[in-house]
Amino acid sequence: MEEEIRSILEKIGEDPNREGLVDTPRRVARSYAFLTRGYHQSLEEVVNGALFEAESDDMVIVRDIEFFSLCEHHMLPFFGKCHVGYIPRGKIIGVSKVARIVDMFARRLQVQERLTRQISEALMTTLNAEGVGVVMEARHLCMQMRGVEKQHSVMTTSSMAGSFRRELATRNEFMRLIR
Repeated sequence: MEEEIRSILEKIGEDPNREGLVDTPRRVARSYAFLTRGYHQSLEEVVNGALFEAESDDMVIVRDIEFFSLCEHHMLPFFGKCHVGYIPRGKIIGVSKVARIVDMFARRLQVQERLTRQISEALMTTLNAEGVGVVMEARHLCMQMRGVEKQHSVMTTSSMAGSFRRELATRNEFMRLIR
């Protein structure tokens, strides 16, 4: 990867041997490894057995989970907040694991629509939940820095499964509580 980065520097008109750029190929390669580490994680590793018996069947919500991802079309960042809710059916998950699941899928080349759905499906499957709701709000640098250059745009996506999809009252409660 370092050689490819060196080649990109040359192709954009830079001298990869100048002082400020000598270590850039190595730094960029390490940066991409970090930003795409989700490819090397599995749901089972991330959850790591942190499922617990619970009698509760009340909605559980984790709001304002920060996330950073890379758009698969331009490899530019998009970032924002993810709100997750679920209704347990006998099992709850450690709260930090919800954020780790968000990170695992976000640390891959993505589109926000798929990312939202992957998080929802992962929680639904892992918990065998009665229902799951995920709402993501993000700013996309591919839209802010280039193209239409709209600085204040925010994309919102949602994925509702189980009772969050079937029951309007459940969906409305979730949406009210994340606001």
